[in-house]
Amino acid sequence: MKYLSFDFIRLSAGENYHSALDEREAAFVVLKGQCSFRVAGVRYERIGERASPFAGKAFAVYAPPRAAYRVEAITDLEVAICLAKADAEKSPCLITPSTVRERVVGRDNWQRSVYDIVDESVDACRLLVGETVNPPGNWSSAPPHRHEVDNLPEESDMEEAYFFRVDPPQGFGVIRVYTDDLSLDETYSVVSDDLVIIPEGYHPVGALAGYRVYYLWMLAGGKRILKVKDDPQHAWIR
Repeated sequence: MKYLSFDFIRLSAGENYHSALDEREAAFVVLKGQCSFRVAGVRYERIGERASPFAGKAFAVYAPPRAAYRVEAITDLEVAICLAKADAEKSPCLITPSTVRERVVGRDNWQRSVYDIVDESVDACRLLVGETVNPPGNWSSAPPHRHEVDNLPEESDMEEAYFFRVDPPQGFGVIRVYTDDLSLDETYSVVSDDLVIIPEGYHPVGALAGYRVYYLWMLAGGKRILKVKDDPQHAWIR
């Protein structure tokens, strides 16, 4: 991966963690629990309210490159850290559930809920971050699409990564990552805490019947523009 990386904080109530970013910007997405957060001299109190990523919209904190930060767990806490190389100075900001945009995308058995956390309204350098929840048995990233060629306005070149959770937790989903010429063609079963990187290719995701599949998605590229190209074989379902 040229731009993206990923990290994770898991704390028990009363614990804390502090560090500093390097040349990467970050989106700290609270998956579970509540915390106080200090970044670049700004303090955000009691952020987070979900018992799991399936329980409503997220709280998140955007942090610019080279920012020092400290996380103090009020309850047991899980925070995903989406990171991207950045080349501009930005300001930290708090993203609350009221500012997270919810979209219902697709129809029939490829309908899913998409939540935009770090979108164009957040003054970031390269990052775009959000969450998708597949209902049981449904597909997402459908029609299968890619974003690997810098050919605007038809398509943009952006890396992506998916971090998964499944509900109930013993379930699984599937993801296929493939290119037009099938020089890359891999299908993975995914369970909770799996991370799949998508430097190129189409990448549809399916959920096993009876199980919801959640993934945190993060994108970054040379330009902060997401324009996808559908797989011509399957574009008709749109």
